[in-house]
Amino acid sequence: MSEQNKPSIWQKWKDGTINRAAVLTALVLIVTVIVIVSVTVASNRAKKTEQPEPSPKPNDTQVVDPPADTQKPPEEDKKPEEPTPSAPSTNVEDKLPSFLLPVSGALSQKHDPKLQVYSTTMKDYRVHLGVDIVTNENAPVYAAADGTVSRIWKDTRMGYCIAVKHSGDCYTIYKNLSETLPEGIKEGASVRSGQLLATVGESAMVEVGEEPHLHFEMTVADLLVDPLQYFDDKALESLKLDASFGE
Repeated sequence: MSEQNKPSIWQKWKDGTINRAAVLTALVLIVTVIVIVSVTVASNRAKKTEQPEPSPKPNDTQVVDPPADTQKPPEEDKKPEEPTPSAPSTNVEDKLPSFLLPVSGALSQKHDPKLQVYSTTMKDYRVHLGVDIVTNENAPVYAAADGTVSRIWKDTRMGYCIAVKHSGDCYTIYKNLSETLPEGIKEGASVRSGQLLATVGESAMVEVGEEPHLHFEMTVADLLVDPLQYFDDKALESLKLDASFGE
């Protein structure tokens, strides 16, 4: 059969050669799908138009003040925090010991870091750091308090010297000593208050023109201090006129 003699779809519909039920079912399905798609698109458009504007992000230029009850008070209205008081130290090492006179004698030179005094040896004026206690040559020199011998040396000006470390970050320094020391006196040795350390000599070249004496210095927290401020009244009274000196 030629193409021209083929029956058209409409002719087949009229003649009943096409399954009409199947065609109608297919048309109904197509129409249903179209209706569903149209309703879905319309619903999505309606939701987009009703959605509110998003709130600005932190990087946007709009500034939003926080609620009044969450705002921080100005800095000047804040009360400074009170420091917590520290407990007083009970460390024994923080306390200065009691001091005894290191030698029996009479005071000849006071400690004065400002006022210059005349030196009979050097023939000039200079400050005097420490105190001089006049006594006999080879008179015994005692430890002024419990401690540890921290250094033994010979100074070019002040002769043979010994430094003893005490509690309270304190040192006592004994100068113008004899070269020979008692047995057991060496660096690192522990000494007791009143223990024999050395004897008075004439080794201090800058004070050799004076009477035999002990040059005695003291430091507290690395600062030179006046040793007389650390002796009791009885000891200070004995320095003015020592009955044992000269016997």
